[in-house]
Amino acid sequence: MDFTLTEEQQMLRDLARRFMRDNVMPFEPVVMQREAEGGGMALTAEERAGLDAKAKDLGLYALDGPEEYGGSNLDAVTMIGVWEEMAQTCVDYYFPPDSPNLRMLMQTCNDEQKARYLEPYARGELISAIGISEPGGGGDPASMKTRAVQDGNGWVINGRKIWIGKAGYADFTILMASTDPEKGARGGISAFLVDRGTPGFEVARRIPMLGGRYTYEIAIDDLKLPGSALLGELGNGFGPMQMRLSVRRVQMAAWCAGKTRRALDLMKEWVKQRKTFGDLLANRQSIQWWIADAEMKLHALRLMIYNTAAKIDRGEQARTECSMIKLWGTELAWDTIDKSMQSFGAMGMTKELPLQMMANHVRLMRVYEGPSEVHRMLIARHALQDRIPGL
Repeated sequence: MDFTLTEEQQMLRDLARRFMRDNVMPFEPVVMQREAEGGGMALTAEERAGLDAKAKDLGLYALDGPEEYGGSNLDAVTMIGVWEEMAQTCVDYYFPPDSPNLRMLMQTCNDEQKARYLEPYARGELISAIGISEPGGGGDPASMKTRAVQDGNGWVINGRKIWIGKAGYADFTILMASTDPEKGARGGISAFLVDRGTPGFEVARRIPMLGGRYTYEIAIDDLKLPGSALLGELGNGFGPMQMRLSVRRVQMAAWCAGKTRRALDLMKEWVKQRKTFGDLLANRQSIQWWIADAEMKLHALRLMIYNTAAKIDRGEQARTECSMIKLWGTELAWDTIDKSMQSFGAMGMTKELPLQMMANHVRLMRVYEGPSEVHRMLIARHALQDRIPGL
């Protein structure tokens, strides 16, 4: 397999790199100060709007959106470079729309839903969230208790969702619910579209997370939805949801590759300047081995990401590979950022460098979209399925 980027792919990556360097990274001191003072790390609406306008002018909007809705219809392989470049900062900014939810909507929307949700979402005009996890549900979405019951031509839904990013301000939420508890993940889970402000769908609390981030818990109490709110086929919500998770895991692995690269670059620049006991840190064998190991593992990670993305683009099953790169990427980024912080000594422990915010983000990623332990279980299950009956 040839992993050489085409001229167009390289040009897009270079454009994303320049956009981040010239427009987003200048916000790092602002965001770090804001987070250090307890104000969260999110960009303000005004700051984000300015970046959105510049991105749109450069054609960096709706990159993987359908062409008929103004997108560029780029494949996952092409998007990897963009995702890597966008992650080399502690500033939380990504080109709209959010790729995983976009892919799920593209797969499941009917004509009416395309006009109402997919088209404006693909153009970056709407913000979406997705409600999967539940209190006590952990990393097993198949065990969800939120229940949707048919009521005439519509639905009544009750339950609770948690750890939902953007739920407090999203224009609509993709809500996963059980429509047949006996079938579970095999035909018993469905997806629904819920508009912001719909009675019975209330934000119960905003949950402060590491690094100045927030997620939300949603209380669902006799939520009444019309039949048109059903997204995709009844009982077939688990498959599209898993496809969405696969795209997210590729994206997260690319983010981790970008953060690993930034942490390595900061460490390499520092150790070539800092002297201890009369010699540069760069001449210390322990530092050299940290750098050598990280460079080697980063190279392997990037090859794994491109291989997995290519399978997804071909329509092949890549769930095990997605588990591998999500696990490998988050643990590599975590270890590399930690060693970079260590190389800076006391300065690495301050909130004056982006490393601490990057570390907090990666620490979150080791849990969401499936914790590392679940992915190890899935990888082992796949490796052993021909040998152990019942797996």
